[in-house]
Amino acid sequence: MQPVYKRILLKLSGEALMGAQNYGIDTKVAEDVAAELKTVHGLGVEIAIVVGGGNIFRGVSESAGNMNRAAADYIGMLATIMNAVVLQDACEKLEIQTRVMSAVDIPQLAEPFIRRRALRHLEKQRIVIFAAGTGNPYFTTDTAAALRAMEIKAEVILKGTKVNGVYTADPMLDPTATKYPTISYLQVLERQLKVMDATAISLCMDNKLPIVVFNLREPGNVRRVVMGEAIGTTVS
Repeated sequence: MQPVYKRILLKLSGEALMGAQNYGIDTKVAEDVAAELKTVHGLGVEIAIVVGGGNIFRGVSESAGNMNRAAADYIGMLATIMNAVVLQDACEKLEIQTRVMSAVDIPQLAEPFIRRRALRHLEKQRIVIFAAGTGNPYFTTDTAAALRAMEIKAEVILKGTKVNGVYTADPMLDPTATKYPTISYLQVLERQLKVMDATAISLCMDNKLPIVVFNLREPGNVRRVVMGEAIGTTVS
């Protein structure tokens, strides 16, 4: 069987790299994610990743206190760079060539984001990790994921989360919540479902880019999505 996608963009929340901890990066989780990526990479799929920073700092969180929002968002961008470098290290230990590209200039750690260069890395079968969001405050890493996916012409956004899809309500809080196998962009916006933020959903809707929301903690799920198995929820 052939993969149904040739080029994917995986959106990884910072919380996904936190594991069972309350804060920071669990390197074991980064290693597990890297092992998943190695399997998918071995199928010949081109992989780009946008990583969040919520496990370290989030501009709109309590940890930001009464900080200026723009300043807080820039700190959040630095957090995403830390996560990206950890993930790069985990991938390269498994002998997958990986490049971190940052929207904020930090040459000691990452290349600047240049679209043509990113495409070249993907064509050379390197994993590309996009850090620092869009480089602008007031935009989330969800929006960065949608933007980068368009720029590199990814065929799908894979949104790895703690739950196995999109539900009518939070399944952690409401035992009667039911899962949507598929849902439209408009339904996500109208029902204010917490899939990705409204800017990201609108961007995907305008460009007809599907989003698959799935449980990243289940081993083998990235491969299952890429092979076309019906897991999680597809937003289209």
